[in-house]
Formats: sequence, structure tokens, C-alpha cells
Amino acid sequence: MARSNETASKTHYICQTYLGATAGSTQGGLKVDKLIEYSTASAAEERAERECRLQNCIGADAYMLIEDTDSGEVSLPVFLARHGMVPEVDAF
Repeated sequence: MARSNETASKTHYICQTYLGATAGSTQGGLKVDKLIEYSTASAAEERAERECRLQNCIGADAYMLIEDTDSGEVSLPVFLARHGMVPEVDAF
């Protein structure tokens, strides 16, 4: 059986939560607190919105990645939503 020219791919929907340095911390900067995968874009977006309401959270992203399951290559992230502001990321 001939193989088609289409590549097999899998779509990942991710929620990523950022925390700022806590008072009294010797390390400054940004910390990725959680990285959670969801089965739908809307679930990732809803989680990012909820995460941003947490006390130490300064921002949360929902984004999508497409993985080529044949080669293992992953696309650049496609942002679905950003809640809050992530200065070290938003400066780009």
C-alpha cells in the first residue's frame, strides 16, 4: 500500500502560568509555574484566564503547537490568549 504525501500530526493545546519573584527571594525574574496540556483550545484559554486570577500569578498563556508525529518536529507556538502581562516575555 502506498503511503500518502500527507504528514501525520498532533495538535497540542497548552496553558502556561508565569509567577514573579516573591518578596524576600534571592532570585529575581520569571518562573514558569505550570505547563498543562488540554484537548481543546477553549479549555486551555479558560484555564489561562483562571490561573491569572491566582495571587502570585503575573500572567498566563494559552497556545497551540503542532507536532509532526513522523519526524517529532514541533511548530512555533501559536498564541490563543494571554491574560495578565509577562514583562520578560512581552518585551520581545
